[in-house]
Amino acid sequence: MLHRRTLISASAVAAAAIALPRVFAQQAKLEKSKVSIAVGGKAAFYYLPLTISEQLGYFKAEGLEVEISDFAGGARALQAVVGGSADVCSGAYEHTINLQAKNQFFQAFVLQGRAPQIAVGVSTKNLAGYTGIQDLKGKKIGVSAPGSSTNMVANLVLSRGGLKASDVSFIGVGVAAGALTALRSGQIDAISNTDPVMTMLEQKGDVKIISDTRTLKGTEQVFGGPMPAACLYAPTDFVLKHPNTCQALANAIVRGLKWLQTAGPGDIIKTVPETYLLGDRALYLASFDKVRESIATDGLVPAEGPKTALNAIASFDTAVKADKIDLAKTYTNDFAKRAKDRFKA
Repeated sequence: MLHRRTLISASAVAAAAIALPRVFAQQAKLEKSKVSIAVGGKAAFYYLPLTISEQLGYFKAEGLEVEISDFAGGARALQAVVGGSADVCSGAYEHTINLQAKNQFFQAFVLQGRAPQIAVGVSTKNLAGYTGIQDLKGKKIGVSAPGSSTNMVANLVLSRGGLKASDVSFIGVGVAAGALTALRSGQIDAISNTDPVMTMLEQKGDVKIISDTRTLKGTEQVFGGPMPAACLYAPTDFVLKHPNTCQALANAIVRGLKWLQTAGPGDIIKTVPETYLLGDRALYLASFDKVRESIATDGLVPAEGPKTALNAIASFDTAVKADKIDLAKTYTNDFAKRAKDRFKA
């Protein structure tokens, strides 16, 4: 009996010895296990996949120790990566185009959102008699942070109404309680922001929505095609030097996207931090229902998406020359494809 137990123990040890190197080898493949991610307004639904992947331990499951730093807007999060204090940015895809126009090469490697989820609304108090875009001339427009995607959408709406960015004043208000306060207190006349902020303002009658990209249909109307939105992107050099790390990050996000496809309202409430609800669970969930279809399903950047983004930016930003941008260098679907296959997303 003892002999048999010894044999079993020896077999178990041998099996463990064979299995363990594989586990460690898998972890050792990560060129960088500690990764810092900068995000601009983590509480917004725009970045819900990032929060879900973090809260459910999907980054840890990939052998990653992820530190997420939250900034007032995407432009500030980008500055952290450009400045070297963060490795990866969880931000808007179009930043990769703007950066390339400045001869800085960044690459998106997993998509979180397939619509910008940004709505533009005018204050029903400050602009009660609003009739059209021209009424915004000389007014203050709240955005998450100057230079962020909320700013970009506002610029696009203004340009289509015959106004330039210089015809208004942009004020950074964040994407949470500060944005609500700025609009309701009359500090700003209009706002370009994400959910849950916009739905909360809309349902309380504080704003009149004049442009909406929270749905795929609305995005098509505003941009004329599919518009990639939130993604993980990093300097191209980082992606090239850390392919296994980027794969692990993409795996975690795509796993989060798959979870979100079947998650119910109760699942969301249990998973996100209480502060994200902004004191109103019902409105938070109403916001989630509104933007749910705009969340990416498999992490892949749609084929026509980059061109849609480039055309939109070039239409109002003279610094971006469409014929000078190499879109193929702004993103890769290689990591997301592997993650999609692995998790059947």
